[in-house]
Amino acid sequence: MSTTYNIGVIPGDGVGKEITREALKVLDVTAEKYGFCVQYEHFDWGCDYYLKHGIMNPGNMLDTLKDFDAIYLGCIGDANKVPDHISLKLLLDIRKGFDQYANLRPIKLYPGVYTPVKTATPENLDILVIRENTEGEYSSVGGFFKMGTPDAFAIQTGIFTYKGCERVIRYAFEMCKKRNKGCPDNGYVGMVTNCTKSNALNYSMVFWDSIYNEVAKDFPMVKTEMALVDAITMWFVKKPDYFDVVVASNLFGDIITDLGAMIQGGMGFAAGGNINPEQTYPSMFEPIHGSAPKYEGKNVINPIASIEAARMMLEHLGEEQASANIGTAVKTVLAAGQVRTRDMGGGSTTSEVGDAIAEAVRKN
Repeated sequence: MSTTYNIGVIPGDGVGKEITREALKVLDVTAEKYGFCVQYEHFDWGCDYYLKHGIMNPGNMLDTLKDFDAIYLGCIGDANKVPDHISLKLLLDIRKGFDQYANLRPIKLYPGVYTPVKTATPENLDILVIRENTEGEYSSVGGFFKMGTPDAFAIQTGIFTYKGCERVIRYAFEMCKKRNKGCPDNGYVGMVTNCTKSNALNYSMVFWDSIYNEVAKDFPMVKTEMALVDAITMWFVKKPDYFDVVVASNLFGDIITDLGAMIQGGMGFAAGGNINPEQTYPSMFEPIHGSAPKYEGKNVINPIASIEAARMMLEHLGEEQASANIGTAVKTVLAAGQVRTRDMGGGSTTSEVGDAIAEAVRKN
């Protein structure tokens, strides 16, 4: 009897429906090949829903989603319809409500993909950034005061709890062991770089560093390193092959992974996973690019990131062989160089790229 995975699908805004369609197309072909079933339930939440109902999603959203095996998100946001700080709440509510405290952002360069960073190659670029995903600088604590007066001011408070820091840092070390990438120093299975700014943030980041050092003692087989966030942006460009796993706070992880996306060829290649490692709640997978409303309906957007997010979802669900097949198919299509969307210098449509990868899955 085959395994059936129930997936909650939120296509979202802008090009969300188009890229989601291609991701699910590849998922369906993969499921058929490997003998498992994937069932979807679609939800029309997003900015158009807000225009009709005054909210981005119904109040029982978490109850509706909690029993799915995973959640697939297209993209959220359209500032022409709803201010970004309102639309983003849908995403943040899922991340926090389902305790998806580890955000995975792999940074890889596929063969045949142009990168503006000449130090990066498909052979040497393989970084996994693990971003704290539920607290830190994005804790939504603060307020406006004396607005409309010359004395107006705003306070934005970052919340760093011992539990929140410890568990995501520990997860980073565990992922480093799993990757087993190794490093130049003999005897280490890999390296976890602590992305920090404790020279200037003398409370939150000093606290973060102390927990990193504590957790590291439990992983003597993993090399450790501290790097200030501003220095990491430099070294990502200068020597990207140096890094293995990087663990960062919510804000710093957000920033350095956009840089990572450009190193790997652009936002069209960057996928992410919002992970609840204990699997108490469903995890959520998404491309990390925006909704690009001006391209909606034109069938021109690069769907690689959305397909990569689907691959990550299968890996999380335990279908590692199927996940690897999608990765191989993506690599095969990109290396061939015949099917490319215009961000890659080609003229192929979103659908044509999805079709090519689905066909490569069948043949591999």
